[in-house]
Amino acid sequence: MRRIGVLGVCLALIAAAPVVAQPAPTDSAADASAADSTTDESAGAPLVHVIRWDDAITPVTSRYLEDELEAAVEAGAAALVLELDTPGGLLDATRDLVTEFFASPVPVFVWVGPTGARAASAGTFLTMAAHVAAMAPGTNIGAASPISMGGGVSDSTLSAKLLNDTAAFVRSIAERRGRNTEWADRAVRSAESITETEALELNVIDRIAADAEELVRLADGTTVSLPSGDVALALTGARLERRPMGLRFRLLALLANPNIAYALLMLGMYGLFFELSNPGSIFPGVVGAIALILAFFSLQTLPMNYAGLLLIVLGMVLFLLELKITSFGLLTIAGIACSLMGALMLFDSPEPALRASLRVVIPLTLTTSLAFAAAVGLALRTMRRPATTGREGMIGLRGTVRSALAPRGTIEVHGEIWQAVSDEPLPPGHVVIVTEMDGLVLRVRGRNDRE
Repeated sequence: MRRIGVLGVCLALIAAAPVVAQPAPTDSAADASAADSTTDESAGAPLVHVIRWDDAITPVTSRYLEDELEAAVEAGAAALVLELDTPGGLLDATRDLVTEFFASPVPVFVWVGPTGARAASAGTFLTMAAHVAAMAPGTNIGAASPISMGGGVSDSTLSAKLLNDTAAFVRSIAERRGRNTEWADRAVRSAESITETEALELNVIDRIAADAEELVRLADGTTVSLPSGDVALALTGARLERRPMGLRFRLLALLANPNIAYALLMLGMYGLFFELSNPGSIFPGVVGAIALILAFFSLQTLPMNYAGLLLIVLGMVLFLLELKITSFGLLTIAGIACSLMGALMLFDSPEPALRASLRVVIPLTLTTSLAFAAAVGLALRTMRRPATTGREGMIGLRGTVRSALAPRGTIEVHGEIWQAVSDEPLPPGHVVIVTEMDGLVLRVRGRNDRE
């Protein structure tokens, strides 16, 4: 009976075991289930790429946008948001970007922000060419007139042609996107600039949004025109993926800066100059060559004036000649003038963002001036020093009579024994002064008490 009782207890425990092994769901299990559900939902949410450009519009900008559009297409993104803040840029690069916007299979949103940002000049064209255009509070757009090198739009035939062509270009953009063509024309012809609220009232932009996230929410359901036809944007629950600029484009954007280009050009000139002045140094030549190659790439992406480049080269040649020819500083002054004028003329653009800043040009020019002025000063000081070698270096030296001069004998000068003659007899040990040198014979005189 005792065995039967023990067996009964064991069977009861076995029967109860499944109940114990299956506890009620805990909070952590419920959280894990919810997380899996959220992951599934986010995986099915539309993807929006977000990029930023806050510099002048150059060919580098066009390459960057082209790569990002390709990446958006490959990722199956529902839209690409460009956060823009630009002072303007090159018209040719702007045309390339507008063409890419029109041909893009992915909707392009342009958001001018954050507060304080602007879409000036070339930025106006890009904003109006976007499928959805928006601005943040406290921003402005406009002032898209093409400016001549004289600082304004002249009455010449060439300037008139450029103005009319640019105005027609911006009107075609506005017409294709259904925006205000009259204001677009005024932005070019009259350099008109407006705030975000005025832009919204005048149908220049579609939305005012505080950030890219708000813009995407507001754009949900908007119908846009793509090469494949009209598409209604489905952006409910969209997840935004910010794509920081890669190292390659950060480097290209840096090289497209006119101040960096000018600094690289001068560094390359200095390197070659010191290599030519001291052949075999190697390091200055290698650094100079690399800097010049990078400078030439930079100049390729910027509106370069060849006259300015030639003036800079001429200035460096004049500096080099100063060390070879005694001009008492005249060549240095001419070199400074050529370098300064060349730097001011190097970049043929009215846009301040595409010209070398005086804060960079003047310090580099002054540094060059001081360096070569110091070199000229050292050369002049060396010329004024008395000769220490050769015939001139012997005149005025003191010596000691070794064998009596009557009138011919030998003397010791600087540890060397020389034949010498004197107009007066001088005994051994007497101190003499060299007055002339005739071949290898020195003419001397006795030192007086005052010497």
